[in-house]
Amino acid sequence: MSRIAFYPGSFDPITNGHLDVVRHSVSLCDRLVVAIGLHPGKKPLFSTEERLKMLQDVCGPIAAQAGCVLEATTFDDLSVAAARKHGATIMIRGLRDGTDLDYEMQLAGMNEAMAPEVHTVFLPASPMVRPITATLVRQIAGMGGDISAFVPPQVAAQLKAKFA
Repeated sequence: MSRIAFYPGSFDPITNGHLDVVRHSVSLCDRLVVAIGLHPGKKPLFSTEERLKMLQDVCGPIAAQAGCVLEATTFDDLSVAAARKHGATIMIRGLRDGTDLDYEMQLAGMNEAMAPEVHTVFLPASPMVRPITATLVRQIAGMGGDISAFVPPQVAAQLKAKFA
């Protein structure tokens, strides 16, 4: 039986924190579905197509090296419903700190009530990436700051171009 994991997020942009979660996730599954949540009320910096390409470019090699199949996709419904549609039995959630844990525990409980076959797995962030958020990366890049320590080089280049 194939182990399929579902890792949802906005990935606007993908950060080294996201990559940390992916590096840990690929050892837990045979197929990792990294899924961009589409929400009509949000105005992302990068288009859906740009984010999908970034995910493939930076996560694909990590998955391939681990012998895991990577699928980058989108969803516009509940993440647990999307996980179910992809046949996932594992929902990946990254944790940076206790605040994340409080929120994620509530979310995991609600998801379990709706889809008991999808098990939430919390992956703690490595110490070097704990402070990184996509929001802060966008703010720093937008003000001309150096974000090279927070995102992969190809993402840094795209952010620089976006704010040029």
